Amino acid sequence: MNILLLSRYTRMGASSRLRTMQYLPALTSEGFNVHVAPFFDEAYLHALYSGQGAKGSKVGYVSQRIRQMRTHPQPDLIWLEYEALPWVPWTIERCFLPRGVPIVSDYDDAVFHRYDKNRRGTVRSILGDKIGQVMAASALVMAGNRYIANYAERFEVPRLATVPTVVDLDLYTVDPKARNTDDLRVGWIGTPETWQAFANPIHYVLDQILAEHRALFRAVGAGMQPTASGTLEILPWTENTEVSLIQSMDIGVMPLPDTDWARGKCGYKLIQYMACGLPVVASPVGVNKDIVEDGVNGFLAETDAEWRSAIETLLADGELRRRMGAAGRRKVEEHYSLQVWGPRVAQMLRSVADEGRRA
Repeated sequence: MNILLLSRYTRMGASSRLRTMQYLPALTSEGFNVHVAPFFDEAYLHALYSGQGAKGSKVGYVSQRIRQMRTHPQPDLIWLEYEALPWVPWTIERCFLPRGVPIVSDYDDAVFHRYDKNRRGTVRSILGDKIGQVMAASALVMAGNRYIANYAERFEVPRLATVPTVVDLDLYTVDPKARNTDDLRVGWIGTPETWQAFANPIHYVLDQILAEHRALFRAVGAGMQPTASGTLEILPWTENTEVSLIQSMDIGVMPLPDTDWARGKCGYKLIQYMACGLPVVASPVGVNKDIVEDGVNGFLAETDAEWRSAIETLLADGELRRRMGAAGRRKVEEHYSLQVWGPRVAQMLRSVADEGRRA
């Protein structure tokens, strides 16, 4: 059974790596042959993360994607991340997709708000329902959370499944030996863009408390080069080091503003932290409220005062950190692991492909 995976990025892009590519070993073992075809290359992401602006020809990327969609022989299934041709109306995009091949579209962000909330009226007019149209044409929509699923329901999609973003428990383990320093670390992981928008302001809020406890704020992925100043430690992200860097943290944080875009987030940072046995502190926005059980595996914090109180409580109590971290690990094992969801996703894809063959 052949799947054409039209991902947005290479493995360097978190959404593509986690929503689709980490399932490849499980799919291969189930007899699937998956051809991965990213829209953007790694040069694009390197430039984006380093603040240089997107590199590469947009026409070149579109031309490459059109060639990807015209593969022969035709696949049994297209697994589509978001959309095939960004910023192109669905009526045009549909012309290039092979006829008679069922589509499974996957969403871990409220990408529809790029269009329906765009500040340009022409974009809202032409593309406002573009993602909804892709969803409606899909045999199956996999939504990363309830907010995205609610949007999909507006378009009466044929089949809808809420599939969280998950971690591989073979990679994400609890390793107390990784915390080999007396300095406590409050940790965050993300990209330079999300660091500036979401996490940097929280570091300023926590700076005095961190200094009082001789603690550091470790921001992984906030910059392309390692830097340190005061209570802030910035380390570059790499796929090979992200787990060990999280394991060396003591508390994981996920601050978010209460916006439409943020409500579409899938809380993956929290799942990463919890899988490594960390207690967490997060904004009560979107799926964060489902992942964090306040007072059990972490704290929900909305105001600056609540953030200070939650972090100070955890910094001062090692036993509480251990107990909350263990509760978080159990939750990930039961609800947010590749080991649980790998067979489920494989079965969903097989079911859609089999239905397509019979049609």
